[in-house]
Amino acid sequence: MPPRKITDLFADRVKPPVRGRKEYFDASFGGLALRVTCGGHKSWSLFYRTGGRLRRFTLGNFPALKPADARREAQRILDKVARGEDPLAEKQAQRYVRPPEQETFAAVVADYLERYAKRNTVASTYAETKRILEGDDLKAWHKRRLASISRRDVNDVIDTIAIRAEVQANRTLAKLRAVFNWSVAKDRIPASPIEGLKPPTKEQARDRALTDDEIRWFWTGCETSGWPFGPLAQLLLLTAQRRDEVAGMEWGEIDFKKAIWSIPRHKAKNNRAHDVPLSTAALAILRPLPSRGDRLVFTTTGKTAVSGFSRAKRRLDREMKKARRTSLNLPQDDDEYRRALGLAADKPLPVEIPPWIVHDLRRTVATGMARLNVAPHVVDKVLNHISGKIHGVAAVYNRFEYLEKRKTALEIWSNYVASLVTESHAKITRLRA
Repeated sequence: MPPRKITDLFADRVKPPVRGRKEYFDASFGGLALRVTCGGHKSWSLFYRTGGRLRRFTLGNFPALKPADARREAQRILDKVARGEDPLAEKQAQRYVRPPEQETFAAVVADYLERYAKRNTVASTYAETKRILEGDDLKAWHKRRLASISRRDVNDVIDTIAIRAEVQANRTLAKLRAVFNWSVAKDRIPASPIEGLKPPTKEQARDRALTDDEIRWFWTGCETSGWPFGPLAQLLLLTAQRRDEVAGMEWGEIDFKKAIWSIPRHKAKNNRAHDVPLSTAALAILRPLPSRGDRLVFTTTGKTAVSGFSRAKRRLDREMKKARRTSLNLPQDDDEYRRALGLAADKPLPVEIPPWIVHDLRRTVATGMARLNVAPHVVDKVLNHISGKIHGVAAVYNRFEYLEKRKTALEIWSNYVASLVTESHAKITRLRA
């Protein structure tokens, strides 16, 4: 909309927009605008640049401040800018200062989690955000004022984390960036110390998928691990869903007659409800599971979903190593195993199973289905991916969820797993849950 000279009559009669707000720039004074909201509120704003940044300074409300008065006030502000001052920064400094205990890093993080993260992210993302921001890596900041945390402080923390875990350092930096940006938007701090800071490492896309032998050892390791993580991990392999989605599974989400598990929107990582067909093997695992409460499937307390995945993964790794040695008729004792390989006592043991993470199970299923000639768009639907072979306008108008094809695909995959984990290549129904 081109600028126009704003008169008393125009300012008085201009109509509010249907929604949001609208700004009318004054042709007789550059940068001066009358802002009108859908609620009928009218105020004057002056846009100016200082230090290469565009700033918006609120001069006052109409009709208390008439157009002529607004122009005089705008000129006064621009005179200060010409002298190298920043009127907006001065105004913010003069505002009511909250008590120090309300402006500590811990207090601001608590506000961010409650007011933004909880409302705008799915449960799994919120839990991960809370874990990182309230964790030990940032504990030294908890009692510090947020405004006192400098770019150097951030670099020191991120570099320390990167020595231990580079990817975790990237994740921590991303969460901190979100907190500081939110704090700037809420006028808790004038600027973010993270602005322009790059991640400490360039992440490589993972391509790890379990081999057929590793799937066999994985299944045996799940059986020896037992409740609750053994059957939980088996379902991860059979359904290809995310760890937190399976861990948070509820009995009320499962329709045993239709063989469907319905993941509600608020639990899915992409905020998109998802129906997961349950194969015969998946149902065979679910049906005999103990009920430790009316709601959650995997719980030891009856109130909260299971946790402690790192410890459970380490145990599963040990059980997989035992299963590998057993299948190859190798001794379980490390010293005997070293002698069987002809290694000296001071030589380290070779890596028996390359490192893998729980999320690699989804890639294992996707890779396996591709080998079994399952169509790529069906694999995308199994994984609940929004992007993929169907995208753009086609994704908007194509509402067919390929439920029957997904059911067939998961049954084919389950039967393939059965052929790996049973010596006689028996049918999937004979798999031990």
